[in-house]
Amino acid sequence: MATPAVITQELSPIYASLLGLAEKFRTTNPPNYKACIQCLRSILSFKLHPRLEARTNYQLGSILFKQTNNIDLAQRHLETAWQLSQSVLDDSVIFETASTLAKLYISQGNTEDSKAILRTAIDRSGQFPYWHCLLLLQVSENFIADYQYDVAVQMLSIGSDFAASHRSFYTQGLFLLSKAMVLLMGKKLDQIPTAMAASARCIEQMTSQYHRESLRTFYLFLDVYQYLITGKVKSCKPSLKQLQQTIQTLTNMPEEDTMNYNPIDKFHWMPKDQICVVVYLVTIIHSLQAGCVEKASKYTEKALSHVNNLKAAGAVDSPLLKSMELFLFEQVIQCKIISGNQYEAIKGIMHASNHVSQSAPRLFRTHSSQLHTLIGLYAMSMNCMDAAEAQFSLAIKSADKELATFIRLNLAICYLKMNRQAEVVSLLEKCDNHVACNQDNQSVKASTLYVKGLQAFFERRYHDAKRVLRESIKIANGEELNRLTACGLVLLGHIFCDQSNSTEALNMINPAMQLAAKIPDNHVQLWASFLLKGIYEKCGNQQSSIEYSSLYKQFSELLLNDYLNAGGQPEHKLIEWLDGSPPVFTSQPISTHQSARPY
Repeated sequence: MATPAVITQELSPIYASLLGLAEKFRTTNPPNYKACIQCLRSILSFKLHPRLEARTNYQLGSILFKQTNNIDLAQRHLETAWQLSQSVLDDSVIFETASTLAKLYISQGNTEDSKAILRTAIDRSGQFPYWHCLLLLQVSENFIADYQYDVAVQMLSIGSDFAASHRSFYTQGLFLLSKAMVLLMGKKLDQIPTAMAASARCIEQMTSQYHRESLRTFYLFLDVYQYLITGKVKSCKPSLKQLQQTIQTLTNMPEEDTMNYNPIDKFHWMPKDQICVVVYLVTIIHSLQAGCVEKASKYTEKALSHVNNLKAAGAVDSPLLKSMELFLFEQVIQCKIISGNQYEAIKGIMHASNHVSQSAPRLFRTHSSQLHTLIGLYAMSMNCMDAAEAQFSLAIKSADKELATFIRLNLAICYLKMNRQAEVVSLLEKCDNHVACNQDNQSVKASTLYVKGLQAFFERRYHDAKRVLRESIKIANGEELNRLTACGLVLLGHIFCDQSNSTEALNMINPAMQLAAKIPDNHVQLWASFLLKGIYEKCGNQQSSIEYSSLYKQFSELLLNDYLNAGGQPEHKLIEWLDGSPPVFTSQPISTHQSARPY
């Protein structure tokens, strides 16, 4: 067997030539990654100095991981680079390889090996401020992915102290805001003000305008999001407006040259193009919570267009971008379900499930509960209560506390329609416990009261129903939760109808109808028009009775046609998906024969 030639002084031009060719193929437009890989593999055919062998294996593994589907081969080259770099003590290769190999492990769902390799690299990186901070942020992301928020906070606190010791207001602020974000995710709301106040002081002391506006955007995003997760839609308006103004300033600002920065500051918390998507996301959440579905749909279309532009520019493999894109799909689906367009909703759910299936396992693991929740909501809207129950029951197993409460409230409505009162009582007790632990969450509090009012309505306990519904409407109206207000008003009007109190019924149902039209929510408009035509018939108001009878017929036919159309699609069988990856359908469309309901 021939012995590989050793790279000596005479052969070094060959090495340099192959490396130069590889780089040329990598940077050409469009890149020729196949030729680049061939050049790097040719280099490895020589007997290299361990330092060169480590770096070449890193370069080859990195390109294979980022630009091909050959993950196994990429992993072998990166692991070889990692082992070799330990023996030759090549710090630059150690940190680059550790960071890339950790990302590869994460893409395969292997968080433990990812954390282990990053911890080893962090122990070595204390004399390299940039790498030390970057690796601390990266390992924090891994702990967040495993819901180990306390450990993530510890890592970020270490980073904040390290940055402070190197007199970097920017990186210290970045770590503090990241810490506040993790505290927010872990619902440690009492600890957030301290981290936010400290980060605000860092922002004010920064000399770089670009860095200052970048962190100010991060700060305002967290401020807005903190309002949104507690259902304070009206209260967050000033912060949201300020956030939208700040992102416009940042977008129009050229990125500064980082050559003269503190070495620790030579990275951004997020590219500004992706920050734009984040601002769109919170704007969409705000619009949906406020019951402005058309506004949410408009912003979602803009955000998806922006994401497509980023993908066209080469950001296709960004895990963050994939997560944001999926989140946008989920918002579109919610808009369709709310407005009564179930045909487009199930098409959207199928599109979202395909997006998850084609992405990394981690994305499926973190978003499967949201997918099953959306399918449950769709099944509810199609009056497929057994399927909705199955989807919600599966989704709740891996849902966080906020999503679990949302699921329980919708599952309680399913059980009310299925006349399973015992299950409703059990679910509402759990929701009450959540409300007791999260007194500031106005949305959850108002929603729980609404479902209790619906429960009392089904049991004909009208006095109790009116009491809790008035409280729900008061909270919802105070924070401009318009859809919840509309549902509460029309249900309260329905109760007054049953009690033959037409005057009070009209006082409730007419504003509910106006709000529902503004959203728009065709289901609530169907319900309200059904009640109004009945009221005007009893009052002898022939003209109004004919008007609302026509409206009821219009909404009924619209929803029924959509119902039959959606149920006739092969994607409708997604309501049966309870295990494994989402299916791809080739079966014939199924038929359904249920009718639309007033409520």
